[in-house]
Amino acid sequence: MDFALSETQEAVRDLARKIFSDHVRHERLLELERSGEWFDRELWSAVVQGGLPAVVIPERCGGSGLGIVELCLVLEEVGRHVAPVPLFATALLGALPVAEFGTAAQQDRWLRPVVDAGAVLSAALVEVGRSDAAPRTQARRDGAAWRLEGVKECVPAGPLAAAILVPARTPDGVGVFVVEPGPGVRLERQVTTSGEPQSRLTLDGARVTADAVLGDPASGAAIVRFLAQRARLGLAAIQLGVAEAALRDTAAYIAQRKQFGRPIATFQGVALRAADAWIDVEALRAVVLEAAWQAGAGRDAEAAIGAAKWWAAMAGQRVVHTAQHLHGGIGSDLEYPVHRYFLWSKQNGLLLGGAAQHAARLGEWLAGGAASAESR
Repeated sequence: MDFALSETQEAVRDLARKIFSDHVRHERLLELERSGEWFDRELWSAVVQGGLPAVVIPERCGGSGLGIVELCLVLEEVGRHVAPVPLFATALLGALPVAEFGTAAQQDRWLRPVVDAGAVLSAALVEVGRSDAAPRTQARRDGAAWRLEGVKECVPAGPLAAAILVPARTPDGVGVFVVEPGPGVRLERQVTTSGEPQSRLTLDGARVTADAVLGDPASGAAIVRFLAQRARLGLAAIQLGVAEAALRDTAAYIAQRKQFGRPIATFQGVALRAADAWIDVEALRAVVLEAAWQAGAGRDAEAAIGAAKWWAAMAGQRVVHTAQHLHGGIGSDLEYPVHRYFLWSKQNGLLLGGAAQHAARLGEWLAGGAASAESR
């Protein structure tokens, strides 16, 4: 299988890399962290002007009209630069499903503000003790509109979002509702491992009009499945960037750090540890590209995405642990850059399911495939 990038894909990746390289500096990140502010508004402005949130937005709405592979390449650069902007939330959790399932009017309503003004979007996929496709949040009819009741956890970029996609159980199935701030909508900031602003979303009779429902309010489970799968893929892509950057910085450090008169990179134990990390990074790259290609080609990518998320959790953590260990005590210094990779990796690995959960899902998928084969 040929994973060589097309000219368009290379151009998108290179543009994202240049924007982040030009604007993300350790000193700027330190400044934001010390202030308690995570969101870099100046960087977000540059990202919006560069058209990165609009990668998957249709051309008729001012976007690029590209796909999930291109978006994963952009998200990889977010991770590589640990860039504090809500690109994952806006482009993947918000814009992608609206572009895929929204009507022309819905696309105009929620996607054009992303292109024109950098509006932030998100989705609320997490409930305590519930799976993606079986939400506890309820939606009941109120004339031609809907009323939503329930609590969602860990909504990425929640405090910044102009609209949030909310899966909820309806009398006939599952629907996906686009909720905007207003009466009955309460967002409480939650503290996250990486410092990214997330929110607990409490819906207390929040009213959603009929034109703010994606697809059919009875058959939205397919939209939720689409969104949750691609969200996990996006997290794996970010994790790939995080792991590669952590290894890059570690290689530079061990090449110049000396003990007993020679660089510690020449010690066998250090070299072997770094080599194992490189293998993990390249394995993660392979499974992310495979999953993105399958999803972009319209195939059933459930197993491939599950494998990518498993590798993101397992290999990503191994790489950042190696990075911290080979840096010695300075690896835990909050004034030193390498600690950010550890924090981002931990959050990416656990959000929307950790390694054990995805291993169990893959086992169920394999068992189901074996059962199907036996029945034939």
